[in-house]
Amino acid sequence: MTAVRGVGRYTLLSKLGEGGMGVVHLARNEDSGERVALKMLRPQIVGDDEGRARLAREVSSLSRVRSRWVAGIVDSDPWGEVPFVATRYVPGLSLFEQVAQDGPVTGRDLHWLARCLAEGIAACHEVGVLHRDVKPSNVLMEGRTPILIDFGLARVADDPKITHTGWLLGTPGYLPTEILHGQDASPAGDVHSWAATVAYAATGRPPFGRGPSTAIMDRARRGEFDLSGVPGPLATVLASCLAPDPRARPSLSGVLDWLRDPSGPLPVGEEPTAVLPPDTRVEEAEPTDFDSWESGEPAYSIPDEPAGAGAWARLRRGVLWLGLAALCGLGFGAFPWAAATVVVVLVWLVRAGSMAATDVAARRVARGRKWYDGPRLILGAPWDLVRSVPSTLVLVLWALGISVAAALLCYAVTAPVGASLMVCGTVFAVTAALGPGGEHVRRPLGGLIRPLSSSARRWLPAVVIVAAVLVALGLMLSSRGSDWFPAHDAPISALR
Repeated sequence: MTAVRGVGRYTLLSKLGEGGMGVVHLARNEDSGERVALKMLRPQIVGDDEGRARLAREVSSLSRVRSRWVAGIVDSDPWGEVPFVATRYVPGLSLFEQVAQDGPVTGRDLHWLARCLAEGIAACHEVGVLHRDVKPSNVLMEGRTPILIDFGLARVADDPKITHTGWLLGTPGYLPTEILHGQDASPAGDVHSWAATVAYAATGRPPFGRGPSTAIMDRARRGEFDLSGVPGPLATVLASCLAPDPRARPSLSGVLDWLRDPSGPLPVGEEPTAVLPPDTRVEEAEPTDFDSWESGEPAYSIPDEPAGAGAWARLRRGVLWLGLAALCGLGFGAFPWAAATVVVVLVWLVRAGSMAATDVAARRVARGRKWYDGPRLILGAPWDLVRSVPSTLVLVLWALGISVAAALLCYAVTAPVGASLMVCGTVFAVTAALGPGGEHVRRPLGGLIRPLSSSARRWLPAVVIVAAVLVALGLMLSSRGSDWFPAHDAPISALR
């Protein structure tokens, strides 16, 4: 880690990404210790007055935005030796990455995402700033909450014609149609990009399909989008917002009013919008096999603060995670060898499956869904099992080493054998999920736990089952002690 030349008070920690205008680093302010996302101009732009002026306008725009849904600016120097902008650092995956890994956002989380994203855009509009590049890769997920980032294309609303030779100011599929026609940017353009981003979150695919940029932009011009799988009322709202004519789109304030009270009237634009039938498919846009909205689900309202439903969901998830750790602990206490074998094998299988699924997701992001993805996954399973062995072995040895340290502590305090084994099993489970490569354990388990924790009616039966197994294992351990099956006795006689 070395200090940036010309930005002496910041130390680069890692590279976060790059775009047409500059490179973004995770950096630390040496004075305050605060971590920030530090965006610096590319070398070929440094020293160019136009580039510095563009950055100065960006800084001026960002400085007026105040919203918890926006990664606000914390420091800047547009005219320094190395011009930079430092914004709040958001530690999390982008919406694009999260959906590719975990699948579409559903239920209350989808509504919450749509509302927070709309409120972040509204906060920009309130001070006369247009984002102009709202898309899944410019939305970072802080838990279940979206945070808007990268205002590299944000402009003051009364100065919409700033261009740069060779740049396409936006991303096909999320770029509003009026920009494609050479018209001025407007708040309606951010509404269009908001709807396309929410549609991606809800379905896991771009609403205007995949393929060459020209084909995507042509579908956008003609209003040919695919919203199949989006919940009914939300699909209607998104369809209105994706209208080719910006006058046919509802205002952002109207969209926000509906998001805050879904039982109210649906927002509409100045002109009627033609909504595609539910079974319409955009050419080259493959159908999704993810779970869709549950029909007949009653309307609901999201609280003003995310700590309500979100806090309860996190609490439910925490209980299930603790329950799994306790299962491993009691399993090790009641059946040490058998439980250790089962846990190691499960870690191996889960990691192999997660690595294979990650590869499939990366291929789909790169070239879309193909019919042979399923067969390829099955045929490649043996190789996935083999290639996951080295990293699984490292993870298991890591967890085993920490578990042995825990066993020595238990021995030092003369803890009973059963209690010591329970501690070792719990430590092993936790370190297997948090150790090197543990994300391939956490992610699949999280994919199971999150749906179970999304509502009390799903979570309660799962808790009852886990509690019943825990009670059964506890009774076995207390009544007959540790069973060292398939061995006949403890490995060390002193453990009797």
